[in-house]
Amino acid sequence: RRSPYLSARGHVAHVLLGSDEEGYAAYHADKYDEESNPDGIINFGTSENKLCFDLMSKRLTQADMNLMEPPLLQYPDWKGHMFLREEVARFLTHYCKAPAPLKAENVIVLNGCGSLFSALATVLCDPGEAVLIATPFYGGITQSVFLYGNVKLVYAYLDSKITGTSTRPFQLTVDKLEKALQDAQAEGVTVRALILLNPQNPLGDIYSLSELQDYLEFAKRHELHVIVDEIYMLSVFDESATFHSVLGMDRLPDPQRTHVMWGISKDFAVSGIRFGTLYTENQDVANAVASLCYFHGVCGPVQHKVAQLLRDRDWINQVYLRTNHARLKAAHTYVTDELKTLGVPFLNRNAGFFVWIDFRKYLRTGTFEEEMLLWRRFLDNKVLLSCGKAFECSEPGWFRIIFADKIHRLQLGMQRIRKVLEEREREILAEAKEQPCQSDQDGKADSTDEVIFVSRQQEPACAGSSSLGDLIGLLQQQMRSSDWLQRNTAEQFA
Repeated sequence: RRSPYLSARGHVAHVLLGSDEEGYAAYHADKYDEESNPDGIINFGTSENKLCFDLMSKRLTQADMNLMEPPLLQYPDWKGHMFLREEVARFLTHYCKAPAPLKAENVIVLNGCGSLFSALATVLCDPGEAVLIATPFYGGITQSVFLYGNVKLVYAYLDSKITGTSTRPFQLTVDKLEKALQDAQAEGVTVRALILLNPQNPLGDIYSLSELQDYLEFAKRHELHVIVDEIYMLSVFDESATFHSVLGMDRLPDPQRTHVMWGISKDFAVSGIRFGTLYTENQDVANAVASLCYFHGVCGPVQHKVAQLLRDRDWINQVYLRTNHARLKAAHTYVTDELKTLGVPFLNRNAGFFVWIDFRKYLRTGTFEEEMLLWRRFLDNKVLLSCGKAFECSEPGWFRIIFADKIHRLQLGMQRIRKVLEEREREILAEAKEQPCQSDQDGKADSTDEVIFVSRQQEPACAGSSSLGDLIGLLQQQMRSSDWLQRNTAEQFA
């Protein structure tokens, strides 16, 4: 029911917020605490690094962080104080391995990357136009581009099958981008830009240089802007993996249409400090975004603290990154070892805070309704995950779990997950025994649908179909969700 107090836009904003609140509201009403609420909900849904509070609290309370001068309490240049923009340019030059020094004049500072997505969508697209993105993707982008700019997303659907030019599950290829763009144009939709997430959330994929080159060449052919979100670039926790920034490429196919985002919330484990930065050589885009910084500015004292943090290269390299990477790797190893023990397939990647997990065999049928029921079963058992529908995944049954947490919470959360999965397995087996036998055609998964573990080198290794899958045909692919689910998706966590 539409509120009599809201405009049409206000009603849409209200509905969008309400559709995301179920799990998040339940968690905040019943948060786990080791002492005061040990039976509360453990949050494996929100992508936050909870492993480095000790390091960050110590660094952020040192004396050099506490400067207070008149300029910090006055209106700044809306692009950000020059001292911070210069520090960001030096920081990105170093960690992105830029072939030439990056320029402070191309840096803009806003209060988070959500604001950056909103601002870029507004200045690059007219209302009703679209941006192309591969699914699954971090669902918060949908609201970021839509609420102010009335810009929608066009999906290039990825799936777990390895077919055509793909060599790994959920691989983004130019063929898939071309198809999505052509389909949108055939429906009369104007697409203005492409969004790339690197490292990718929720998959954890890191794009190779050749892949990045292919994506950027595709965008140039179609005169699309490219928005590259690199917010997890320093959260690659295994030495066997190499991250390549777009800013480190020797030559950009279309530099005037290439815009790179980064922020400190993920890599420095401070999601409560709202800071994001845009690097673009296009001064028309920079100035247009800067005009929106009036609504999305970063306060002076925070700008000072961020600048001090970014310039402390010795501490970052010798203390923070070494410790953070070791802790992320240990937590990732614990969770993935538990999943292997349970026989649950997953994508084994080296970046970010998340594991993309295949729970399809625990669905009675391959539908998003069943996925939502399993998500609620986890929530009822006091562990909050993010289901695939929240990331617009085309295959029901995939979930994202956040592992960047303390070991005692990981242990308890995995115990609760194990309990749910064991209960579901018993229920499905009992139901299967009561049903008449199905033919092999109906009951067996296709070979491309078989469960898979993926090594850190991203080389797929297939396992045979489980007897459970053989009995009830669990691995049905690319089922469309119902209208109800379109209106009531699981919360799209950061």
